[in-house]
Amino acid sequence: MNKKRKLLSAERERLILQALSDGVRSITELSRSLNVSEATVRRDLQALEDQGKAQRVHGGAIQVRFPKIEPVFNEKASFHAAEKKQIAEHALEFIEDNDVIFLDGGSTVQALARRLDARKNLTIVTNSMKAAAELMESGHRLILIGGEFRALSQTLVGPMTAKLLDGLNIGKAFLGTIGFTVEQGISTTDPNEAFTKEQVMKRAEKVILLVDSSKIGSSSLAASGGIGDIDVIITDSNVPDATVRQLRKRNINVIGKNKQTKEQP
Repeated sequence: MNKKRKLLSAERERLILQALSDGVRSITELSRSLNVSEATVRRDLQALEDQGKAQRVHGGAIQVRFPKIEPVFNEKASFHAAEKKQIAEHALEFIEDNDVIFLDGGSTVQALARRLDARKNLTIVTNSMKAAAELMESGHRLILIGGEFRALSQTLVGPMTAKLLDGLNIGKAFLGTIGFTVEQGISTTDPNEAFTKEQVMKRAEKVILLVDSSKIGSSSLAASGGIGDIDVIITDSNVPDATVRQLRKRNINVIGKNKQTKEQP
């Protein structure tokens, strides 16, 4: 009898994606490898398909290498909400009073924006309309970068953002992402959004990526930053141990897995 604890849905989804990375897998194969029912596998595959990470085929599934569909902002915010809250709490530890920070778009970064009343006299640069809405009555100094409005992510993106960013010195940039792999780094569905992320990373002293484990191991269309551009990754406890080891070998501080180490800001 297998006395191991039952896997959480996020853990099963991650293991399914790892299995699908080698090609099509049948529901029966996945059921046996995970030691769960085929009905459970079908539910997990449905969740992965809804996220654009897998495609169900007759009797099984394949991995979607480059997800084509990005959920609308409010829908994204409902995915892995507990993990995003924990990530935001860890991220807050990197912010001190009087810091100059950048907040990217994305629901995990918005969760951090909601916590910034715990700090004083921040200068906050952002391209996120959602983050700006959270912060407009905070008392912090708020700077919005101009650009083309992207309705799906509620952000200002594209070449027009470069002019303002070129004149700023950002202490710490907090970025979200659609996809992340050790080999390819950060990726997103929109080239204009990727462009703006790259501009921010060029101007930041420290780049801190906020990414829940469901996004690790998959890539999206537009590359928006290599592994060498990132200083800290804040994630959750479901990220694979092998991935953490690979990242730490590249001198990236990983927060949120196993021992909750805190780097001094």
